[in-house]
Amino acid sequence: MLTTVEKAGLTEDEASSVRRALGREPNDTEWAIIGAEWSEHSSYKSSKALLRRLPTTGKRVLLGPGYDAGAVDVGAGYAVTLHIESHNHPSAVDPYGGAATGIGGVLRDILSVGSSPIALLDVLRFGDPASGHSRWLLRNVVRGIAGYGNCVGVPTVAGDIEFDESFETNCLVDVACVGLVRKGELILSAAERPGDLLVLVGGSTGRDGVGGAAFASKNLSGRSGSERSSVQVPDPFMKKLLIDALAEVLAAGGVRAMKDLGGGGLSTALSEVASKGGTGVDVELARVPLREQDMSAMEAMTSESQERMLLVVEPGATEGVFDVLDKYEVPKAVIGRVTDDGKLTIRWNGRVEASLPANVVAEAPLVPREARRPAYLRRARRAPVKHPDPSRALRALLSSPNIASRRWVYEQYDHEVGVRTAVRPGEADASLLRLPDGAMLAVKADGNSLHSYLDPRRGGSGCVAEACRNVAAVGAEPIAVVDHLQFGDPSDPEVYWTFREAVEGLAEYCRALPVPVVGGKVSFYNEDASTGRAIKPSPVAMVAGLKKGARLVGLSFPEGSQAVFIAGRTKAELGASEYHVRVLKTWAGDVPSPDAASDSSAFAAVRRLIGSGLATAVHDCSKGGFAVALAEMTFAHGVGASVDLSKLPSDALRPSDLLFSESHGRFILATAEPTRTADVLRAAKVPFAKLGRTGGSTIEFTEGAARVASVPVEEAAALWGGAVEETMA
Repeated sequence: MLTTVEKAGLTEDEASSVRRALGREPNDTEWAIIGAEWSEHSSYKSSKALLRRLPTTGKRVLLGPGYDAGAVDVGAGYAVTLHIESHNHPSAVDPYGGAATGIGGVLRDILSVGSSPIALLDVLRFGDPASGHSRWLLRNVVRGIAGYGNCVGVPTVAGDIEFDESFETNCLVDVACVGLVRKGELILSAAERPGDLLVLVGGSTGRDGVGGAAFASKNLSGRSGSERSSVQVPDPFMKKLLIDALAEVLAAGGVRAMKDLGGGGLSTALSEVASKGGTGVDVELARVPLREQDMSAMEAMTSESQERMLLVVEPGATEGVFDVLDKYEVPKAVIGRVTDDGKLTIRWNGRVEASLPANVVAEAPLVPREARRPAYLRRARRAPVKHPDPSRALRALLSSPNIASRRWVYEQYDHEVGVRTAVRPGEADASLLRLPDGAMLAVKADGNSLHSYLDPRRGGSGCVAEACRNVAAVGAEPIAVVDHLQFGDPSDPEVYWTFREAVEGLAEYCRALPVPVVGGKVSFYNEDASTGRAIKPSPVAMVAGLKKGARLVGLSFPEGSQAVFIAGRTKAELGASEYHVRVLKTWAGDVPSPDAASDSSAFAAVRRLIGSGLATAVHDCSKGGFAVALAEMTFAHGVGASVDLSKLPSDALRPSDLLFSESHGRFILATAEPTRTADVLRAAKVPFAKLGRTGGSTIEFTEGAARVASVPVEEAAALWGGAVEETMA
């Protein structure tokens, strides 16, 4: 039988440190409260030391890591807020509910800093789509995201998806949210004034989600399906009422702080607002609206029931706050007050159930971890000398689930509600959202688990580089990053080494560009306990960019004949590429290495070409390389292209490498004014070449006069457009 300490998920060393801090043995409720906040999910005890290496400041940064959402100044008195969350374990056992409540959680984070949510993004990872289990997960995760986001009226505007067998039992469901607020109306989650009232608003508290933070802080096992009680129950209609009611409450004044009830529930929310404010709280649990009346104090404190927010309200403002909440029929209850004693005091009908120093609960001791280079990196196979026919290889890549159209996914989302969406999914490399002053916000999230598996440092830097490239491809300047770092068990030195390397790579690129990291999330224990198999390292970056001017450019070649340019250099970087892994069945080679200095020059040049109207189509090169990117530009209008590979700025490479290398920093552009376009690229000192022209009905690659590969646009479009839909039919 598990001890109370083991039930709380604490080690004996951690339990000893608690006893020393308190000078006594905690009771069961106190152990549960500490366990919820000291879980890996809530405390970041294995990652916090490394995360300090990330650059987090900048001229636009208003709120950085440590708050419920980051915030950056976008001009005209407005700020954009950003956050990313995951619901991996819940989605693995209940994909619909897990994904839906993931959306609910990230919306609360955006609400917690006083902003209104304006857009959602999702980043999804599943096993081989040939697996019935993976298709079941994908189908229901997408349903959960669509069902919740569509109901609350927040558009899902962008995302990313990958398939790999390592995610078969541990799918990854990342959800990000963007919010908008006037700079002066940002609100923090710190209870700084004793005497203020603690008001719990929103849904009732039940047993759903009890122990959710602990569940997310251990490896999944064959028994995890029995832990569905750790998955919260979504209620998007209550969330919609909360969104509208809180906007009006904040506008009326009197709310000094706000905190969502996510991982750890009341345990986390109460301890963190008190610790950040240097105060204490005194709470009466008998006032908490309970769904099941026989709940214990421990259950009430660790429940993660959805759609709940904690408001810190000045005493004289409660009447006005309650009038607004009543108008929207949002339940509320005054559950306690802020004190000056620094303690977390929890009562039930007056009887003290827990009395703990708030800072002890909120500040888990950091855990030093051993790091060791994984043995698998010494076993990477060499690439075979024989390469298949390039035309056949291109066909195979276009129908690969990691490259094929995501239309089956994004057509289930409402991406235009709210009337801010200027560029819809599939039309360009990033989504664009209209801001109040006429500027636009570009958003995109990216990651590459194949690259990160073979070289986690380059995978970490590469996910930021790709997201920045996508933002630049719509004419925006990258202004902020939020990251999500997902790995296996951190107690495994090989897993922790990959985590450390990914953080270093991400930090190096962000410092060099430069672009600040204003928030993020770490998700460990994405590992099958029964097999000991961890997911591939999966760092993800969501980048926000600011675009001035109203000129919109998509990724598709316009009708008629235009010149085709490439900006950027192609290198011998096919390690863990889609071509090597999917076609040659090898992991060999060098993983693409981003160069922030050259990327910055290319980004600026592309922005100038878009802003001046010279570029009529822009698309970055990523998965599948130059050949796949060029093919994708032909599909929307059925306009083909013919290009000469011998003109590509590149290392000395064979044709298949020129076609399928995934080197960073490259853009394909179409233009009706090749001379002026060349002048802009030359002035920016960006490697470039005019490769050929658009037109016809074929995608053709030559080397001088010799044909290298050729695929009809109609055939290529059918392969790319139908692969995922046919799999999910």
